[in-house]
Amino acid sequence: MAISDIALTRGDGSADSFAAHKGKVLLIVNVASQCGLTPQYSGLQALYDKYKDRGFEVLGFPANDFGAQEPGTDAEIATFCETSFNVTFPIFAKASVVGAEKQPLYAELVEAAPTKQGDAEGFREKLRGFGMTPNPDPEVLWNFEKFLIGRDGEVIARFAPTTAPDDADLIKAIEAAL
Repeated sequence: MAISDIALTRGDGSADSFAAHKGKVLLIVNVASQCGLTPQYSGLQALYDKYKDRGFEVLGFPANDFGAQEPGTDAEIATFCETSFNVTFPIFAKASVVGAEKQPLYAELVEAAPTKQGDAEGFREKLRGFGMTPNPDPEVLWNFEKFLIGRDGEVIARFAPTTAPDDADLIKAIEAAL
């Protein structure tokens, strides 16, 4: 299955598809409201604001897979994003990004880009230090992992959760894709 063939559901229950985003550069991020990385929402919104007029979109996919850090309903998640971070980019329905219940989008993303850029190993060690067993590669490591999709619908790059939205390598990759 190609990424472009995958049906999507917005957080409000409305249908969406990659066809609606065709020809745009996309940053797909699995998000969570109660994570130490949650402040990245501000940076993601700043990226969206800076580049949206050039054909760039951030797509947020809430998941409760890591430390139960996204326990809310889709409506609660939307309210949190709007009131806490003034998020205006699309937030989709909560779904798993790992394991047996992994949504088809993430199955395709991980297959297309099995390797992360950024300090995944350092973050993996931090998780072990907290007594957690991190997912092995190529699985999604944690909340706020980022996949950059080109205008042609192909995965260009994948970034570790700790890669901040203002990271020079991420910005360079976005600008090159635009």
